[in-house]
Amino acid sequence: MSTKNQSFDITELEDKLEELIQRYNSIKQENTSLKVKQDELVKEKAKLVEKTNLARTRVEAMISRLKTMEHGS
Repeated sequence: MSTKNQSFDITELEDKLEELIQRYNSIKQENTSLKVKQDELVKEKAKLVEKTNLARTRVEAMISRLKTMEHGS
């Protein structure tokens, strides 16, 4: 192999390596962003489950009071 070919191969390899590094950094940043979003969604879901349970408890209590009122009349 001539020096010119080796130089070209090294330059080509450096370019590909730089592209891989850029892709890696981009994917790493995206992954971090997705993890943050997932954490936010998990917290939001927990709040919604809590609100749903509270609403269910209140509705069940109202139904119970209505039944009591119905049987008392």
